[in-house]
Amino acid sequence: MDYMSLKSGTDIRGIASEGILGQDINLTNEAVETIAAAFLVWCEKHIGKKASEMRIAIGHDSRISADRIFSCLIKTFTKYGVDVFDCGLASTPSMFMSIIDLPCDCSISVTASHHPFNRNGLKFFTADGGLEAENISEILGYAQNGGTPAVVIDGNCEKIDYMAKYCERLREMIKSGVNSENYNKPLDGFKIAVDAGNGAGGFYASSVLAPLGADISGSQFLEPDGMFPNHVPNPENEVAMAAISGAVKSSKSDLGVIFDTDVDRAAVVDKNGKEINRNSLIAVASAIALTNNEGGTIVTDSTTSDGLRDYINLTLGGKHHRFQRGYKNVINEAIRLNNEGMNCPLAIETSGHAAMRENYFLDDGAYLVTKIIIKMAALKKEGKEIDSLIAELKEAAESAEIRLSITEQDFKARGMALLASLQNYAEKANWDIAPDNHDGIRISFPKENGDGWFLLRLSVHDPILPINIESNSTGGVGKLITHLVSFLEKNCDGIDISPVK
Repeated sequence: MDYMSLKSGTDIRGIASEGILGQDINLTNEAVETIAAAFLVWCEKHIGKKASEMRIAIGHDSRISADRIFSCLIKTFTKYGVDVFDCGLASTPSMFMSIIDLPCDCSISVTASHHPFNRNGLKFFTADGGLEAENISEILGYAQNGGTPAVVIDGNCEKIDYMAKYCERLREMIKSGVNSENYNKPLDGFKIAVDAGNGAGGFYASSVLAPLGADISGSQFLEPDGMFPNHVPNPENEVAMAAISGAVKSSKSDLGVIFDTDVDRAAVVDKNGKEINRNSLIAVASAIALTNNEGGTIVTDSTTSDGLRDYINLTLGGKHHRFQRGYKNVINEAIRLNNEGMNCPLAIETSGHAAMRENYFLDDGAYLVTKIIIKMAALKKEGKEIDSLIAELKEAAESAEIRLSITEQDFKARGMALLASLQNYAEKANWDIAPDNHDGIRISFPKENGDGWFLLRLSVHDPILPINIESNSTGGVGKLITHLVSFLEKNCDGIDISPVK
């Protein structure tokens, strides 16, 4: 098989279960075992230990193929002498933390994030964090060539409840952060609804919030179910967000929390059921991160709003640094800036991946929510609600995302050519091109011409040109699209522009 076809950015993903017509399983037992052996070859080269000297922790989300893939990993690792920690059902961020706490040399999360039930994958961690895209390519190259460690020797597998330790850490954060008179029950009197979407995040309600005194009776879909029968476990999904919003309102909770399948992303809703997500979630996270980091830099992806920029720069007194789409791109940029001496406490993507410097720049939805809950408790003492934190955030009147398909085989070359043409077209038309954009072309227009901006960029992996559009005026998105169409109609070879027309 073509192992490189299983590469998905910084992860390995494939079809792991039957159930969707025309989608045949390619993440087979043989493929998983071959990749596992190839990963050990990579580890021997980059970690500097023989496989027989290594310890690896493995956890998984609630997907129906998890047990099968899990067993293949354990079988292969122990064959080459690895001592395996079987962490069972676990969040992806907890698998990174297991390297520090257990400790071990590296870890794997068996997950495919929010993708459909029939998919699954592997996410790898070392003490330096999640692997990069080039590391995944190297591992799959070894797999393609049948690479294995040289020595075959029996290793051990030990079941370990690492999630108990991970949850204890979050509870201690809340205890010390809230510092209430009732120290061991700092959430007594708070009602918090959690929606885990039948993924791996149910632990947050039962093992973090409830022991601290919170009323979690408004929570829903906490039971792991890899068929995801209630809604897609994805904070970017409208149905999912409507579900947690409805749960908060019907249960009269103070806050609602929703996680994606493996808990590396999250969003919240206030007591009125209003979403705090995307730009507003970044605003809340920024306000928290810039506490005691005055003038600090917040790194986001390229699709964030002008209102968010003004909130970070003017209201919070920070510096907004837009970068390329993709959570690893955003995180790596924040790490780079810190290494250059810049005070950068937060990297966050509009999808909900939030990574704080104080937490190893690990994108951890449960950690972000924990910080928000601590802030909520502090605001309560002042007679305020969490939404007061972003009262000065200006939100757009209209927004849209349109995706254009590239029909030419060499889609990257065609996409880059289109962006170059847009740059030239915009300069000749005296359009306002953002000088600080690192991803595609972002162009702003005054009130009479749309009162907003659009961003045209090339997808990292797919033959797609996403267009993000935002206007501060009703009807403005239509005007902004008109400007874009005037360009696209002259430059549409190899691109399906029907979605904008």
